[in-house]
Amino acid sequence: MLTTTDHLDAIVRDSAALAAVARTAGLDTPVRSCPGWTVADLVVHVGNVQRWAATIVSTLPAERISRTAMNEEPGPTEILPWFEAASTSLVDALGAADPSAPVWTFTADRTVRFWFRRQAHEVAVHRWDAEAAAGDARAIDTARAADGVAEWLDLSLTGLAKLTGHSETVHLHCTDTDEGSAGEWLITLAADGPTIVPVHAKGDVAARGTASDLDLFVWGRVDASALEVFGDADLLRRFRDAGAA
Repeated sequence: MLTTTDHLDAIVRDSAALAAVARTAGLDTPVRSCPGWTVADLVVHVGNVQRWAATIVSTLPAERISRTAMNEEPGPTEILPWFEAASTSLVDALGAADPSAPVWTFTADRTVRFWFRRQAHEVAVHRWDAEAAAGDARAIDTARAADGVAEWLDLSLTGLAKLTGHSETVHLHCTDTDEGSAGEWLITLAADGPTIVPVHAKGDVAARGTASDLDLFVWGRVDASALEVFGDADLLRRFRDAGAA
């Protein structure tokens, strides 16, 4: 299981990697996995999210702080130094925080621990976006990617609740996780919404692939052709789209 220290280290690494690839790829490079965005748009987005999260972790509000109200638009020559300062602010805020402290979040976990995990996954996927734009995307490491799938399922519960059914099942299977570790989930669709159980089982549709490919699939970065899909492919598509809603 990943710790808050693991998450903090990952934020440092992936933020630095995002800045580095932005310098080499160029800020005007289109980001294919985020249609309509350039690398500059991507970097500014991540920087604003990190500034917002740093403020939340530092001030521990009980209610949501508006992110859009905090957004900044640095000039073209300021983007990368501004982003690196935003990342440093987030790392410093998390490093000084008590992970168990109560704070507003948008899930059932109302502690600062949520923000360690969320921000690590946020920058991991966007680091991949930038590297893909540069033509040299590295996989998300296995343990982090498997946790990323689990987090997507947690975050998607509201959206997935719109996908009702009659006991249809979706099985997600990371093929490169250690035996006995988290890396498989069975989602059962019912009239009142889905249930999600971390278990090996046969589903009406099964999607198998590396943890990185599954993580990138659920976050809409790669399509099902990156995976082995067995069974009802339309059910898998509807499931992923409902989670993104």
